[in-house]
Amino acid sequence: MTIRLDAPSRRGLMFGAAAAAATAGLPGMASAKAPMLRSQSPYYYRFTLGDAEGTMVSDGTLPLGDPHANFLGLTPAEMDAQLNANFLPLSNAVLEQNILILNTGSKLVLFDTGMGSLKLFGPTTGKLMTTMRQAGIDPKDIDAVVMSHAHVDHCGGCVADDGTPHFPNAQYYISQADFDYWTDPGKVPASFSAFLDTARKNLLPIRDRLVFIKDGQEFLPGIQALAAPGHSIGHMIFMITSGQQNLCYLGDLTHHPVLLMEKPLTEFAYDTDPKQSAQTRLKMLTMLAKNRIPVLAYHFAWPGIGHVAENGQGGFRYYPQAMKMEL
Repeated sequence: MTIRLDAPSRRGLMFGAAAAAATAGLPGMASAKAPMLRSQSPYYYRFTLGDAEGTMVSDGTLPLGDPHANFLGLTPAEMDAQLNANFLPLSNAVLEQNILILNTGSKLVLFDTGMGSLKLFGPTTGKLMTTMRQAGIDPKDIDAVVMSHAHVDHCGGCVADDGTPHFPNAQYYISQADFDYWTDPGKVPASFSAFLDTARKNLLPIRDRLVFIKDGQEFLPGIQALAAPGHSIGHMIFMITSGQQNLCYLGDLTHHPVLLMEKPLTEFAYDTDPKQSAQTRLKMLTMLAKNRIPVLAYHFAWPGIGHVAENGQGGFRYYPQAMKMEL
């Protein structure tokens, strides 16, 4: 007798049909579908840095739009090749807004404040107050608010729409050059009117609580300001030290993990001085790569912590650090 292995027996077919009929009405079988949950986990991540505790919260994603219109100096073919090689979309550069809250043991320090209620880039921003509370942090407990610069997505959440401070017990830190520029109607170009309005709305009500910081200054214990001008006139990055560990908060030194990294002299449409910004980016990334200092990138994929390394072609590559869920 020859047995065909590619065809089921008549007895097998009959048994299968009977089993299907018997289980058709049972709960949990194929006919019953679980509902879509349509919800996400709380938007925060906690980590340790030396003797300090860091909590990453978010102001939400910021869809920048067509990368070809926002990142300048690459041909469309060059840009598309970079994006394709890194599995990134060609039509919309979506940035994160990774906000650090650092508990040093003596101070609770917030770095940048997001967009507030401004919806210049769509409805997905403005989540800072919600994500802080999800992380168990009361805005009243913030001792210091440190701003890398006075652009809408970095100072926009300092105050509520009625002018009351979101962080009523905090001292605020920013460079004087950025404050003076972005709150002055005589200096800000008309095309940046939303930036002027946002800076005035958020910085003028807290003027008496503002402390102006300078290049190289350790203005809070373990937090040193480093001038990184170009993206804005007084843009700062911050070197954070706790115990034996360092972390460099990049602000807007680079907005994109590929387009401003592989060729760091590529320019960005929102830079005040694109040429200066590109040279600053090259200088600072070279220092960070050579010293293997971990970085926190405000606009990179969540939660934005990783390393930069030279790619051997005059540019850099970003290596995200895996999230560690145990503290």
